[in-house]
Amino acid sequence: MASIPSKEEMYTELCKRHGKDRQDKFASSCVAVCGLGGLGSNIALSLARAGVGTLILIDFDRVDVSNLHRQQYFANQVGMYKTDALKATLKAVMPYINIRTHTVKITKDNIQELLSDADVICEAFDVAEEKAMLVNEISENLPQKFIVCGSGMAGFDTSNAIKTRRLTKRIYICGDETSDVSDAGSLVSSRVMLCAAHQAHTVLRILSGEFDV
Repeated sequence: MASIPSKEEMYTELCKRHGKDRQDKFASSCVAVCGLGGLGSNIALSLARAGVGTLILIDFDRVDVSNLHRQQYFANQVGMYKTDALKATLKAVMPYINIRTHTVKITKDNIQELLSDADVICEAFDVAEEKAMLVNEISENLPQKFIVCGSGMAGFDTSNAIKTRRLTKRIYICGDETSDVSDAGSLVSSRVMLCAAHQAHTVLRILSGEFDV
């Protein structure tokens, strides 16, 4: 029968991959993922695998069968709140990670309460107006926070169009910055995951103290 590795065993292996100093930075960090759909669920999984110590998962929605082709959920999780389903998945991958869940809709009124503990905040919303609201509110009320946003990952265009760009000292944007599902007509798992990987990797670089110019 398989046994779960100890916390020390998993930490040792992560240190081998990332180096002890970098891994200690990851382990002591807190990252918030706002929206747990195609971007957010994949971002969270990558950050958990990297050994980020605390993840704040925020979403008000439930898993739907339409989510299964690009989001990190299973068929037997349909109907569950995404916060609960993703927490279970992440705990299966990294059992010692600290996960805080908030099954709520993010609004101007609760942003500071939900995100004040995060070192880095990942924006992973679907709606442009909600993306703008989150970034604007954080920039105004939590200006010390880093924000990593997603913009443009729809359709079957080349994967090489997905890039990361530093907009300001503390705001990054990942994606092709142009495609939209209303025009492209589709969201494809491989391209959504590419954008999510850019966002997750940007977070890890920020936590490491490495910043794009």
